Amino acid sequence: MAQYGKILVLNGPNLNMLGTREPEIYGKQTLADIEANCRKTAENLGFDLDFRQSNSEGELVGWIQQSTEAAAIIINPAAYTHTSVAIRDALALCVSPVIELHISNIFRREPFRHESMISGVATGLVCGFGPNGYMLAIHAARDLLENG
Repeated sequence: MAQYGKILVLNGPNLNMLGTREPEIYGKQTLADIEANCRKTAENLGFDLDFRQSNSEGELVGWIQQSTEAAAIIINPAAYTHTSVAIRDALALCVSPVIELHISNIFRREPFRHESMISGVATGLVCGFGPNGYMLAIHAARDLLENG
């Protein structure tokens, strides 16, 4: 078992389209590219990695509810950031650190994207660093687990 246990990385709707969907905003890396980089980073920092994506709100909620063994959760809720009370409520039950992640800086985009249902229950927020934000979030999870 890894030193810090398992880190759960959840990705919301349309992130399966990375690499082709609005590359000027989200970059050219695919979700598979990001996952590979996350696996390397997680392994180097002492984590096992569980990396998932769904376009279904209910599936994401189910995964969060089943995450009792996760040392930390990193979630890119995508469009559900702005609409999902269900995901927010599921994350509020988590005892592990929760890091909200966005590839783009949501505060430099359309006004409706400035509001997050998730931020109020997240331990921290990483946004605007492109796909590298995932690796920053994994580092942040390790720091939270080491330093509280």
